[in-house]
Amino acid sequence: MSSKAKVLFLRRRQRVRANLRRLANGRLRLSVFRSSKHIYAQVIDDVAGRTLAAASSLDGAVKASGGGGADIAAASAVGKLIAERAMAVGIGPVVFDRGGYLYHGRVKALAEAAREGGLEF
Repeated sequence: MSSKAKVLFLRRRQRVRANLRRLANGRLRLSVFRSSKHIYAQVIDDVAGRTLAAASSLDGAVKASGGGGADIAAASAVGKLIAERAMAVGIGPVVFDRGGYLYHGRVKALAEAAREGGLEF
């Protein structure tokens, strides 16, 4: 990624997170990180500064289901897994933090699978 693209990405991520903090009203944040090989999701309590639940395409449960990588199938498996882990801890309503990524492809697949799994956003 060129330096100009990186700066624009970081600026977009800051803008998205600033809007989320303003509108969250104390709800937890479902944060997504997408790399070229894997996808990661965390449920974060910003007030306490703690991660309450996490899942990624590196988890054994995702790899065992055949979706361990950088495709939409892996993203939806991670979305189901994060919803399952969050519901086990007692988390329901969250706010979706897409970071600087577009709501398209793997990010969208993860979000829709998390909604199907029971998370509300």
